[in-house]
Amino acid sequence: MKYTEEDRVCLPVPLFHCFGITLGVMAILTHGATHVMLEQFDPLMVLAAVQKEKCTSLYGVPTMFIAEFSHPMFDMFDLSSLRTGIMAGSTCPVEAMKKVMKDMYMKDVTIVYGLTEGSPGFTQTSVNDPVEIKVETVGRKLPECEVKLVDPETGEDIGPGEKPGEICSRGYNVMKGYYKMPDKTTEAIDEEGWLHSGDLATVDEDGNYTIVGRIKDMIIRGGENIYPREIEEFFYTMPGIKDVQVVGIPDDTYGEIVGAFVILEDNFTLEEEDIRDYSLKKIARYKVPKHVFFVDGFPLTASGKIMKFKLREQAIELLKIREEQEEDLN
Repeated sequence: MKYTEEDRVCLPVPLFHCFGITLGVMAILTHGATHVMLEQFDPLMVLAAVQKEKCTSLYGVPTMFIAEFSHPMFDMFDLSSLRTGIMAGSTCPVEAMKKVMKDMYMKDVTIVYGLTEGSPGFTQTSVNDPVEIKVETVGRKLPECEVKLVDPETGEDIGPGEKPGEICSRGYNVMKGYYKMPDKTTEAIDEEGWLHSGDLATVDEDGNYTIVGRIKDMIIRGGENIYPREIEEFFYTMPGIKDVQVVGIPDDTYGEIVGAFVILEDNFTLEEEDIRDYSLKKIARYKVPKHVFFVDGFPLTASGKIMKFKLREQAIELLKIREEQEEDLN
């Protein structure tokens, strides 16, 4: 991010997490930059802090950035001091990245990929990368880290331009292990020292990695592998949709079916059929959500990550309620 002592970093992410304490506080300290701290995340307070303190850098998970540029008072704030920052913590929607770069002036925004067990990042985009690399990939491996893709079933290495594989890292950045949990440590780190992330990715000839989803989040519908992120990226292009999460829902016929949780833009109305009709014209039929749930927000961890397993549980419960209501009507 090319920090100097002139940079002022707004850090609204929690400091108990590696994102805030390592990528944030440690980067600020080692470069003599100024730390603008918010005690808790509030999109309005973030916008106010950036304007008042003339921040040059801003951090957040995608849901935070979406809350900021979607806030009804967004246009009232001067964010032109912003230059760079990090969007991380979960997969970053392409359309959200474009808005952050354009509407929030963060043309040098970067994406960091990794996990707490990897201290926490092992790939990152550069401020010098072309726009398509910044918005479509999570960049290249960081210095002194090894990164590779492996077939999650066979363990064989996967090369550039090939099918998706599990992204793994090895090096100084990898944890020693889970505290007093040797069995869990063995599950996460293999005999050769590779940390297995549980995420699926592809890599191009230049070494840029693209995350396609988590292995456990992949939907298998009647033998077809469906990556939720692909469908989510598609829906971010639909007018009226502010945010969306796609999950697999258990199904007696297909094993799993596609479900979508949608947050609408303010004062915008859509029905389930609108979502499906839009989808049928543009993506394969088997990827079209069978069920759509309109919600006001997603269940989040304390560090702002979306808990997809909670969404799956919600989908099951909501469908049971729908079935009961239909039975009562009959």
